[in-house]
Amino acid sequence: MLMRTDPFRELDRLTQQLMGPGTWSKPSAMPMDAYREGDQFVVAFDLPGVTADAIDIDVERNMLTVKAERRPVAKAEDVQMELSERPLGVFSRQIVLADTLDTEHIEAGYDAGVLTLRIPIAERAKPRKISIGVGSGRKEISG
Repeated sequence: MLMRTDPFRELDRLTQQLMGPGTWSKPSAMPMDAYREGDQFVVAFDLPGVTADAIDIDVERNMLTVKAERRPVAKAEDVQMELSERPLGVFSRQIVLADTLDTEHIEAGYDAGVLTLRIPIAERAKPRKISIGVGSGRKEISG
């Protein structure tokens, strides 16, 4: 079997072991993507190996907080771990949402280890046409 070594991956793994898993008071970060799709703002978080009931989503004013916990898998007594690179513990991400988003109607979906939040763009933030009224004469404003 051919084995390839990545010294930076090994350094990341060692750092993770020394720092320990994330806790609720000091969670690890989780990767995410954010983009606009039509009239929605979409945020996708990578949470492989996390069950849906271990995810907590909160919105307070315009602060979105996502916390998740990857718990260890129960193993039989005769199992001897040879390599463990998948981090366990708590992961968290906070993002400030613009005032132009409708935080009252956020939809959340979880599929294949990806949490996807869809946040509608508020009506007041959507572009609109303003009609120009044409009057019959000039109006003068005096002060």
